[in-house]
Amino acid sequence: MSPSVPCPTSILSSSVVPDGVLLLIPAGGRGLRMGGGVPKQFRDWGGVPLLRATIKAFQGPGMPPLRAVSLAVPPDRLEEVQGWDLGVPSWVVAGGATRQASVMQALGAAALAEDIPVLIHDAVRPFPPPEPIRQALAALDSWDGAVLAEPSTDTLKRVDAEGRVLATVPREEIYRAQTPQVARLGVWRRAFEWAAQVGYEGTDDVSLLEALGLRVRIIPSPSSNLKLTTPEDWGRAPRG
Repeated sequence: MSPSVPCPTSILSSSVVPDGVLLLIPAGGRGLRMGGGVPKQFRDWGGVPLLRATIKAFQGPGMPPLRAVSLAVPPDRLEEVQGWDLGVPSWVVAGGATRQASVMQALGAAALAEDIPVLIHDAVRPFPPPEPIRQALAALDSWDGAVLAEPSTDTLKRVDAEGRVLATVPREEIYRAQTPQVARLGVWRRAFEWAAQVGYEGTDDVSLLEALGLRVRIIPSPSSNLKLTTPEDWGRAPRG
């Protein structure tokens, strides 16, 4: 049985998305786990680069209104991506040495009010689920941030350095983090600036909020919100 986690209402209040949301995608990686060559976020996906297809998915039915897009891409892709017509205002910057650095660059480029909701999303997750995203945005009325995550269906074991099983971890307590991860622009900036100052490297974006003691809400999300990381992922992902 999947863990039971109460979901916030899916009705978005005017305080959450008065002028739409900012979609931020750090897409500066080289895609080494996909086998090198063309970075996976720029590989063909239905006739367009995967990154562009992912952005288009956020403009589909059921999605919150998209106010703007901020992207961090490899330096040699800047001119290409700056030429894309995304239908909304956009900022395109060169990515940093790490994903976290790329997110910070893209946050700094966005010339928007500090209270606008920001969705930080993986470039290679082209199937974002509208309803959990709307629930994550609604959660910002009472939480500092929210993260889409898949409930664990596996039996999990905690082990020591030798591989000896120490305990069975209740699966109801375990979720696999996905994206988008959501907070307001000012909250994200505060967290990433703090991390840069102290040298903190998070395992995902909301881990920076957690490190600051901020309250982050889990939003259950389906396994269909998959990340295309390996050739096997790419091969089994539905198209069209």
